[in-house]
Amino acid sequence: MCDGSERYTRQRLVSLAHTLVSCVQPSNSERELLALADLETKREPFRMWMSKFSRVALPALQRSTSAMARPALRACSRPGLQTAGQVSSRLTSVQLRGQQTLGSASLPLARHSVRHARALDEERMMEVEWEDGGQSLYPFTWLRDNCQCPLCTLESAQARKLLMADLDIHTGVDTVEVINDNKVSIVWPNQHTSVFDAEWLKKRCFSPAARQAMQEELFLNKRYYWDSKLRIPTADYQEVLHDDKAALAWLLALRRVGIVYLKGAPAEQGQVAKLAERIGYLRLTFYGHTWQVQDKYMANNVAYTSGRLSLHTDYPALHFAPGVQFLHCIKQAVEGGESEVVDGFHMAEQLQREDPEAFRTLSSLRVDFTDTGVDYCDFMLQSKKCIIDVDSEGRVERINYNNATRESVLDFPLHQVQPFYRALKAYVDIMNRPENVVTYRMEPGDLVTFDNWRLLHGRRSYISRPDTLRHLEGAYLDWDEVMSRLRILRSSVQDKA
Repeated sequence: MCDGSERYTRQRLVSLAHTLVSCVQPSNSERELLALADLETKREPFRMWMSKFSRVALPALQRSTSAMARPALRACSRPGLQTAGQVSSRLTSVQLRGQQTLGSASLPLARHSVRHARALDEERMMEVEWEDGGQSLYPFTWLRDNCQCPLCTLESAQARKLLMADLDIHTGVDTVEVINDNKVSIVWPNQHTSVFDAEWLKKRCFSPAARQAMQEELFLNKRYYWDSKLRIPTADYQEVLHDDKAALAWLLALRRVGIVYLKGAPAEQGQVAKLAERIGYLRLTFYGHTWQVQDKYMANNVAYTSGRLSLHTDYPALHFAPGVQFLHCIKQAVEGGESEVVDGFHMAEQLQREDPEAFRTLSSLRVDFTDTGVDYCDFMLQSKKCIIDVDSEGRVERINYNNATRESVLDFPLHQVQPFYRALKAYVDIMNRPENVVTYRMEPGDLVTFDNWRLLHGRRSYISRPDTLRHLEGAYLDWDEVMSRLRILRSSVQDKA
């Protein structure tokens, strides 16, 4: 028996677990999130796993979720995953459930039904009242711009045919009515007719909640922040290559957590290219389609030496740095060579909290980066970037930092030079705190995939012997093709469900 305090603690942990798990799912509605908790399915469980729930929360949560929901991403390090925006939380019980959650495969839901639709001529908007309550407003101009008829939209390409030059942005409407099959019909002043499906309209509602849900569904913006306690999500290389569910779970974890470890690849060149083909195509850079991380005479990159590599992102000297990086271990060093990674977004949040002025400096001053040499072809690169890129709302969206290629040219007024160095040192010191760094050692056949816009990675120095020269093969992709494949896989898995 447990007393009231312990019972409350158990209930609270289970509640938090449900909340954190549901947050992974970029669902189309709160109803869908609630339905996830009670999902019953006969589909096979997925093979990717994350850290298990605490001993208190997990059994209770397992009792209330389906077999489909219980599998989690397998972990290979220490527990401790944090959700973005809740850095202070030390819950080590966060379980990213199986692919139904990470894959954001929407559940079949009751269709949204239109109760009534009418034109608000003075406001120049159409108001839709829904059967389940609530209203949505749609501007006339937007509706006319997005007419779905064959004259205005090329359905085979899902592309707009209506020219902006032909769009009357001050148009009114003649009539609005609900017609058969739960559709809304609009007749325009020139007698052109547009017909909109209720689900299509509901998904594009202009309310803040609907807009946020739609952006989350399209881009999976939520991130899970972590520190040294992270258990790196791990998957089977062959399953990712040949099973859509495993591939979807891999890409979702890559997006949410920023790093996924793949085991079981052959210890020979060519595996990063095969994995890239699973997504689309490789990103060609001045180092080639793929590149070999080995000791090289007269090395044209510090990575091609045996020395320590400090935490960095790759290729800030390119104005559009690669978004995703693959590294495959073919041979490991006799001694040393351990890999290190930190969550750059999490570290930036810590910097903003501890030293707001340093954060403002690194997110406003543009730093010069350079890279010069000969490889796939000769190159002489220059770029200007903020160390911390933020969006229009001040949220961190990219980290650009490589100490080796930071240019000696510093295009600042004199009075900003010292504040810049102080700010950069503060950020690097946070990244190097032991409690923030995850360390792992790759063995032949291991392949790590990570977000190069978010993670900073490094390597400890190593010692090789002539018969065991350390050899990693690397490759890059861009987030555009990764997210494209993720959306295709999500749709495919959902259709087969």
